[in-house]
Amino acid sequence: MANNLILEKLEGVKRRFNEVGELLTRADIMTDMKRYVKLNKEYKELQPVIEAYDRYRLALGNLKSAKDILAVEKDDEMREMAKAEIEELTGKLPEMEEDIKLLLLPSDPEDDKNAIMEIRAGTGGDEASIFAGDLFRMYTKFAELQGWKLDINHFSEGTAGGYKEIVITVSGSGVYGILKYESGVHRVQRVPQTETQGRVHTSAATVAVLPEADEFDVEIRSEDIRKDTYCSSGPGGQSVNTTYSAIRLTHVPTGVVVTCQDEKSQIKNLEKAMKELRTRLYNLEYQKYLDDISRKRKTMVSTGDRSAKIRTYNYPQGRMTDHRIGLTMYNLPSVLDGNILEIIDKLQMAENAERLKESTI
Repeated sequence: MANNLILEKLEGVKRRFNEVGELLTRADIMTDMKRYVKLNKEYKELQPVIEAYDRYRLALGNLKSAKDILAVEKDDEMREMAKAEIEELTGKLPEMEEDIKLLLLPSDPEDDKNAIMEIRAGTGGDEASIFAGDLFRMYTKFAELQGWKLDINHFSEGTAGGYKEIVITVSGSGVYGILKYESGVHRVQRVPQTETQGRVHTSAATVAVLPEADEFDVEIRSEDIRKDTYCSSGPGGQSVNTTYSAIRLTHVPTGVVVTCQDEKSQIKNLEKAMKELRTRLYNLEYQKYLDDISRKRKTMVSTGDRSAKIRTYNYPQGRMTDHRIGLTMYNLPSVLDGNILEIIDKLQMAENAERLKESTI
């Protein structure tokens, strides 16, 4: 890419950065909370680009100065210093340009959001439920390693352990942008606890990751919601199991149903259920975007098509294979203990490489 093309792009970003900064000081913007939040988010997202722009422009200026010195300077020591600076900067500029290309790629506007994750047992009967429980433990450990907060919304236990279904909310910095790579079918190959002849079986669980919608993303009319209360089931003690604290919300126009039974308080369960309902309604539209990018990038096929097989966990060989990028690792116990960031990093790198190929920058 020519330097002037990069500068042209960056100067456009700089103009927008200054414009947004001015807008944020206007009284009419500050009283419009929805617009203020959106502009403030844009301002923060543009800051790393502006910092890269300043570094890049400084490097170009230093390179020009060093070349000017080399052209007119007679002193050998000064000429050697200028040559050394030219060599150093000439080596740095391509790397800086690649970093800028990545920064200029449009980011998914949902990446900074919290996530609602749904884990469901698939084919394999009791073994699939047990595996869904293993995945839940893996994500719980991963959330702990990232310093995120994890809350259970509701669950249905498997008859032999694990879960037929469990829905959780994961809160923290950039949660959805990381966890979105986990959407899809996870397959396990191992000898089930109920297998008496030692045969390896294949079971599966489906993971869906949704960006949590906030109150500015979707408006829900109270008259469109039917609310039911009932007694919670499962562990939790007498106060959970005998009071009508569990909540079921039905959005009548769309038929979307959510439940929450994790808290002892009906009010807290209602709050959680409303967050999940907003998220599911918001994602009816967001799914169209996911379907579009899934047709373009293999790394994101799981996000657009949740029936896609994305990963296999093979216990006899201690192997994990991510089918989207052909990645195989022989550290299955570590992976199941929550150490999946390396896998996600490689998926992000592969996706960025695909996006750079598509880019006109």
